[in-house]
Amino acid sequence: MSKLQAATSEDLQRLKLEASAYFGPKMLNEALLRLCQACGADSLDRFEKTMIDQIEAMHDDDRANFETLKEFAIEQLYACVREVKSSPKMKQPLEETESRRTPGRSEEPKTLEDQLQAGLEDSFPASDPPAVVSTAISGGSKKLVGTDEVLKKQREQAAKDNGRS
Repeated sequence: MSKLQAATSEDLQRLKLEASAYFGPKMLNEALLRLCQACGADSLDRFEKTMIDQIEAMHDDDRANFETLKEFAIEQLYACVREVKSSPKMKQPLEETESRRTPGRSEEPKTLEDQLQAGLEDSFPASDPPAVVSTAISGGSKKLVGTDEVLKKQREQAAKDNGRS
């Protein structure tokens, strides 16, 4: 039987609070770092404002100290955001994805797929090998390298030359 199954409800409540107090800030910190890496540093400011608005909008008539809890939660949020902003992972400014987007580019997946398909068709046959061209220069032909047929002929000629010697 695990310790959690054997614990009383008061012990479970205490453990839950301790786990939240210890691991909650660490998880929030990592989540905010990833948010900033994915969406840019300004997303951190938007997150902070949204969370403050949500905390301030909460009401609990049963707790006499609820306003103090809200103040403390906001202070913890400020501390977490400051820690993320000062993290070495945040030292390099992130490139804004909007600045890389082509003006007028569609956001519709079907349109993007159609544009990709059209681009692929327009560039076909980009991977075809170059044609082998013979030369009219006196003194014999140059050794041509690059296509399977030319390489095969060179191997056959080399085999014939080795058979004569």
